[in-house]
Amino acid sequence: MSKEFVEKFLEDDKDNNDDLLFSYRGVLYPSRLCKVETFEALEAMEARKDDVLIVAYPKCGTNWSRYILNDVVAEIHRDLTPPNNFQLLEFGHPEKIKDINEWPSPRVFTTHLLYDNIPKSFFEKKVKILVIFRNPKDTAVSYYHFQNKNLLLPSVDSWDEFFQKFMNGEVAWQSYFEHALAWDKHMDDENVMILTYEELKENLCEGIKQIAEFYAFPLSEEKIKSLASKATFQEIRDRASQTHGSIAPVIFRKGEVGDWKTLFTEAQSREMDAKFEECLAGTKLGRRLRYDKYCKF
Repeated sequence: MSKEFVEKFLEDDKDNNDDLLFSYRGVLYPSRLCKVETFEALEAMEARKDDVLIVAYPKCGTNWSRYILNDVVAEIHRDLTPPNNFQLLEFGHPEKIKDINEWPSPRVFTTHLLYDNIPKSFFEKKVKILVIFRNPKDTAVSYYHFQNKNLLLPSVDSWDEFFQKFMNGEVAWQSYFEHALAWDKHMDDENVMILTYEELKENLCEGIKQIAEFYAFPLSEEKIKSLASKATFQEIRDRASQTHGSIAPVIFRKGEVGDWKTLFTEAQSREMDAKFEECLAGTKLGRRLRYDKYCKF
């Protein structure tokens, strides 16, 4: 999916919120970007052992990590010209699978799909999967701004309304906590690596080093530092208009840690704290998210 593909949809007015989402197997998806036929075609998709798959819940760092992986892959495979697209696996028409089959290896894919809805061949081929998570409060606030500025998603009347939808999993790609609980069961899988948005913000060089080692991409310390200098959120946001067109400011907004404090009320903060305690506090992923550091007033 090129930026021209998205621009075509952005020209239309967002007149009917009800038409912008549809349900497939109990999960909501953007109706202008996803099709039932595409989901069915993905079930038969053949992954390759050397594919690169990035999985993230919406607004947890999908596009940022994809930029990083593309730059890393381009550094290792300098003869490779990656396709000019930024689509998720689940976006587009079913015919795209034919094009994907012709992409040169290694192919870089991204998705927001729940663990159980990822094409089975990625697991059968033991494809290495990079999973990005972000603290739930910043994720919720970023998702709220993204949804209200994105003509391809239904707007909401207020932050309060969106917060309840987020907490109830009544948003596209369903519940943050369902995604987290599913991946917590696979944190020790040899083909899975979990990184957090906050870890990348705190030490991007170390994050790129871990990614390179996970995928067995040989990069020197000097090259890692060079890639990191070009892969900060700010640098990528400044270049995004060239690849993402007019939707770039919607996708790349602030990229800050702690922005949740601009919208959360104390009552909402306590509600999220209780939800986290119930679902994730005793898990490996929950500890990795360092909730007390990033999500407390």
